[in-house]
Parts: sequence; C-alpha cells; structure tokens
Amino acid sequence: MLPVTALTKEEVENCPIRQVLSKVTGKWQMLILLVLEDGALRFGELKRTIGEVTQRVLTENLRGLERDGFLTRTVTPGPPVAVHYELTELGLDLMQRIKDLTLWAAANHDQIRQSRAAYDQA
Repeated sequence: MLPVTALTKEEVENCPIRQVLSKVTGKWQMLILLVLEDGALRFGELKRTIGEVTQRVLTENLRGLERDGFLTRTVTPGPPVAVHYELTELGLDLMQRIKDLTLWAAANHDQIRQSRAAYDQA
C-alpha cells in the first residue's frame, strides 16, 4: 500500500500524495488540463470550452496550476492585450496520466451507473 497515513501536520505537509493530488484532481483542474492538451488557449476560449465554470473559479484554478508549474500564462501586448495559457512539460505529462483516467471513466460509465442504480434501489 502507498504511504497515505499522516498523523502530524509535518507529515501532511511533506506527503506528496496529499500535496500534489489535492491540487490536480479536482473537477476544474482536470478539465483545464484536458482542454489545453492541443495547445495554448486564451481565457475566453478556455471558459467557453469548459462551459459551466465561473470566471472567478477558472481564474483561481489557472493560478493554482501555474503556481505548481503545470501551465504557463503568457501576456502578448496589444491592442488588444492577449493572455494565453499553455501546458508545460510537467503539465503535458500529468495530462497524459489524467487522460488515461478519463478514458477509463468513459469506458466504465455505464457499469458504474448500473451499480449506483442497483445500490439506490436496495
């Protein structure tokens, strides 16, 4: 088993599983990484592609992913000023691993839905 037990604050702060996965496995972070797979996009393009995300939530998640080194933010002087977001090598590596999980989810979605329905009826 992977070492997931953390009994002290120091162990929590030094646990790579908690420190990394908690920053990249949220709904929005995963969608952002997948959307940026094919290349750089402007903020508005990201927002339109993802759909239901608010501007504030998208901004917060982009900042977090940039802070952790998964994407870069490039400002091109205008007019108009253009801001593009693009995956770094680290981000591309992570995106590939997340993509495997999303493909698994798509392949198993019907079975999971059936299991949920059976559980809810019981």
